[in-house]
Amino acid sequence: MNMRPPMKKLKVATASLSGCLGCHMSLLDIDERLLELVKLVEFDRSPITDIKSCGPCDIALIEGAVCNSENVHVLRELRRNCKMLVAVGACAVTGGLPAQRNRFDVGEILERCYCEMPGTQSKVPDDPELPLLLDKVYPLNEIVRVDYFIPGCPPSGDALWKYLTDLISGRMPRLDYQSFRFD
Repeated sequence: MNMRPPMKKLKVATASLSGCLGCHMSLLDIDERLLELVKLVEFDRSPITDIKSCGPCDIALIEGAVCNSENVHVLRELRRNCKMLVAVGACAVTGGLPAQRNRFDVGEILERCYCEMPGTQSKVPDDPELPLLLDKVYPLNEIVRVDYFIPGCPPSGDALWKYLTDLISGRMPRLDYQSFRFD
C-alpha cells in the first residue's frame, strides 16, 4: 500500500507491559513496510527507539496486561500523553495468559515459588526496586480508557500494518476475520 505522508508526521509510542513481547515482534514483522511507516510517523517511547518515557503523541500501541505498580504507572503516563490509545493483543485486551494467575492468591504464589520449590531461596524478595504486584492481572481497559482494540495472540504484522495505516489515514480501522490469529 503506497500512502501519501501526512502534512506533519504523527508521533507513535509503544509499550510492553506484562506479556511476551510477541506483539512488538509482529510490529517488526511488517518487514520492509517498516521503512514506509517511518516516513509517516515518528516513534517516541518504544523498544524500537529505547526511549523510556512518553511525551505528547498521537497514537500509543500497548501490549501486555497490567500486573504490577510499574505497569499502572506506564499505562497512565501513556494515556495522559496520547490522543489514541490502542490495546494490542490478547493480554492487553483480556488479560491473556498472565491473567491465569487470577485464580490464586498472590502471596501464596510468591511463597510457593520463592520458598517452597526445590533450589529456591528462603524468602520472597522485597527489594524496593521491584514493582509491587497487583492482587490480580487486569486488561488495559480496566485501568484506563482505551480507544481501540486489536485482538490476537499476537496479531499478525499484516493486521498491525492495516490497523496503523487506517488510523494514520484517518479511516476507521477495520480488520476482517481472517486477520485474527491466536497461536
